[in-house]
Amino acid sequence: MYRAVTEDIAVEVQPFFLPDHSEPQNNHFVWAYRVTIANGSDRAVQLRRRYWKITDGVGRVEEVEGAGVVGEEPRLLPGESYTYTSGCPLTVPSGMMQGHYTMQLDTGERFEIAIPAFSLDLPEDERTLN
Repeated sequence: MYRAVTEDIAVEVQPFFLPDHSEPQNNHFVWAYRVTIANGSDRAVQLRRRYWKITDGVGRVEEVEGAGVVGEEPRLLPGESYTYTSGCPLTVPSGMMQGHYTMQLDTGERFEIAIPAFSLDLPEDERTLN
């Protein structure tokens, strides 16, 4: 489990390899990751945007950004959390992801919270941040 806290909002990520969706002989490796965002602040916040930097094991970088996550823009009251699962394919057997979410207060003010860097490794490999 990987964790980062910004402005009293925690982001926890748990990546896992999907062997049934991967074809190593064809250089196709797929991971899923489960993200939990927990609002430990005293303010309601809404997730508006996401930004991901995906770096594969040989250093190729892909950046992904857009509105919400998995088609949603969840609003979290103080003490609430939101969990979703998404995925990432790579052409090599390892990589890493990191990024941030843009959150919005009820006043309209926006700010970024960190998504911790996390490693995408095959289960039999030692986990390292590439």
